[in-house]
Amino acid sequence: MPTLVDSLHAEAEAAIATMRAACEAARTVHARAELARHMLTTARKTLGRPRAEAVAAVVDEWLFAWALSRGDVPGIAAAMDSVTDAFCTMAEAPSPAADAALRAAWDGLEAACAATGASVADRMAWRSMCAHGWWADIRPAPPGEGRADTSWPAAPFWTKGCLPQCL
Repeated sequence: MPTLVDSLHAEAEAAIATMRAACEAARTVHARAELARHMLTTARKTLGRPRAEAVAAVVDEWLFAWALSRGDVPGIAAAMDSVTDAFCTMAEAPSPAADAALRAAWDGLEAACAATGASVADRMAWRSMCAHGWWADIRPAPPGEGRADTSWPAAPFWTKGCLPQCL
């Protein structure tokens, strides 16, 4: 029969595992949602401009926000062009067809990012100047991946424990 200490420890470990899964899911979904919100807002600012000029302006802003250049991530940059064009279409004339095209372009961006070993959510969380600080507490940027102008925690917050003497 487990002792009270054993039972409380097991209960805590189960709760931490549940929290961790919820935190990781929330970070992923929120980072993607924030990128999409920002992209639609930025696309709306380009209404009335020629499409190629609008797409270039939005992608240039996006690359700047992620501290990247087209040469750094050519596959991702091409997917950024496609998804930005789809966001511009959605900003100009929202419709089910525009949404379907946006979803397809978004899937292409997800695939381009995944091919580099980092999801869209990872890229948003690690590279964007618009990243929410708590995202790094969930999944810190690996060495060399995060923005140079940002300090990152070394580990997810749930790995931070008490002082050694308390054990």
